[in-house]
Amino acid sequence: MKLGCIADDFTGATDLANNLVRSGMRVMQTFGTPTATLSSDVDAVVVALKSRTIPAQEAVQKSLEALQWLRAQGAEQIYFKYCSTFDSTADGNIGPVTEALMDALDCKFTIATPAFPDNGRTVFKGYLFAGAVLLNESGMQNHPLTPMTDANLVRVMQSQTQRKVGLIDHTVMARGTSAIAEKMKQLQNEGVGVAIVDATSNEDLKTLGPALKNMPLITAGSGVAIGLPRNWGLQVSVNASALPKAQGYQAIVSGSCSLATQGQVAHYKTSGLPSWQFEPLLWSAAEAHAQMKADVAKALAWAQPLLAKGPVLIYATTDAETLQKVQAKLGREQASEWMESALAQVSVGLQKLGVKQWVIAGGETSGACVQALNISQMQIGPQIDPGVPWCFAPNHTAGHLTLKSGNFGTPDFFTKALKVLNTSTKATA
Repeated sequence: MKLGCIADDFTGATDLANNLVRSGMRVMQTFGTPTATLSSDVDAVVVALKSRTIPAQEAVQKSLEALQWLRAQGAEQIYFKYCSTFDSTADGNIGPVTEALMDALDCKFTIATPAFPDNGRTVFKGYLFAGAVLLNESGMQNHPLTPMTDANLVRVMQSQTQRKVGLIDHTVMARGTSAIAEKMKQLQNEGVGVAIVDATSNEDLKTLGPALKNMPLITAGSGVAIGLPRNWGLQVSVNASALPKAQGYQAIVSGSCSLATQGQVAHYKTSGLPSWQFEPLLWSAAEAHAQMKADVAKALAWAQPLLAKGPVLIYATTDAETLQKVQAKLGREQASEWMESALAQVSVGLQKLGVKQWVIAGGETSGACVQALNISQMQIGPQIDPGVPWCFAPNHTAGHLTLKSGNFGTPDFFTKALKVLNTSTKATA
């Protein structure tokens, strides 16, 4: 294994794996740290953790366990992957996990950049942009679990780490790989432990890649991955993304309340395809658990006669105003927990009904559903949209899945994803 990766959520893991596959690496993704040795002949393994929003100490522990396993499999370089919106709680977990991994690897200096230009995430003068606006003006300031109110990554990272944080800005990036390497040496001599890196294009990331060749630890979003496989002499290959033929029924399970996913749900509904929505605002705090269970049963009963006719959408996605009302009524953490549980139970029920082609939207939703389905690993396949590939669960009846980060994908993503799978694997019902 050349590259060992630790991702802080499940959709982020497939996002990273997708970019590695597109650049020529054969990639396996695991859910949680495996207990056995690696059995597949691959170039990279991405260990997907559900650690973005848990207490920092737990996130550190889980990340160190993943690091220990990856090193035991012979990983030559470690990649800590977080979201392209750099979102985390006030206490972490990006900074604490980075520091713990640096200590374990005796790494004195590393970089940090969530830049992913293909999805509109760029870093300029240390500030993170989502499309044409600063991160804190993009809707991420309203995220239910990790609201981001500051776009200055140097400031955000410095608040989470004891190490000095510096910046490799666009003027250095424009001068090429040698200038980047020289700036890294200068910053390290100045006592900097972590450097935020500007990147406004894929060319910036490809220029950055060679400068990272001998760095024990890289921390980044998924964008930096496009510049790494060449460090091992790997080239783009269609064989890296080949998946088995698809079969079974199709279902979309959506829990993300991001603006992008709201638009995808709306687009799907305008196509006239069947959809069913959870409405937790109708639940009472005292009876919410029982009402949630009843709604799961209703959703599955609704879906059963429709699955043979085409895809169905079951969703909890809603607008920010409604979400705030639900959280005020049920409690922020409890509301999230109940909805994750509801969608996870729906996924188990849909699998029993014969679903084997899955579109799952939202990082927390993807984590809950994959864990409920008891999927331990996935083979990474062809890209649907930047950062979102099709995957296949080997030795499992779940079949093919795509785990979409809430903010990713075009408005027609749900229907497009299923068309891509049918085309790329010559799906049969």
